[in-house]
Amino acid sequence: MSKLWLPVLVLVAVVPFVGAFGAGGVVSFPEGYRYWTHAKSMVIQPGHSLEDPFAGIHHIYVNEKATKGLANGHYDDGAVFVFDLLNYHDAGNALTESDRKFIGVMEYDAQAFEATGGWGFEAFAGDSRTERLVGDGGISCFGCHMAAKDTAYVFTTYRK
Repeated sequence: MSKLWLPVLVLVAVVPFVGAFGAGGVVSFPEGYRYWTHAKSMVIQPGHSLEDPFAGIHHIYVNEKATKGLANGHYDDGAVFVFDLLNYHDAGNALTESDRKFIGVMEYDAQAFEATGGWGFEAFAGDSRTERLVGDGGISCFGCHMAAKDTAYVFTTYRK
């Protein structure tokens, strides 16, 4: 094979994946998210279909743009959801927070994350602000969020 064709083959093989990984979009750690609007909490316990890896106490925080999007069903660039997942202790008929499993982040940027419905996905391990857990550019996250296509790929609903 000619050396001239090798770069062309690489481009043909790689270019389709660039869009899938957000065209270089990177989801940032959501500094100060605990001061944002708390949208909801829930607990996934053993036996639930999402137990692995989502068993624990879930707190969902949204920034101002995501709060507006929850209210009107349209998300502007910069809308961010944070999924704070904590292990828990079950003692005395009370579930109490334990260590953090990870912080999941959904960030809306229609252009940077076009292939995943405009949403970029990332998860940060435990209390780390740098250890990233999503290795496929958010494709697996988006695979689940496709079930919420009618609500702009968002599972959280607006509660007045």
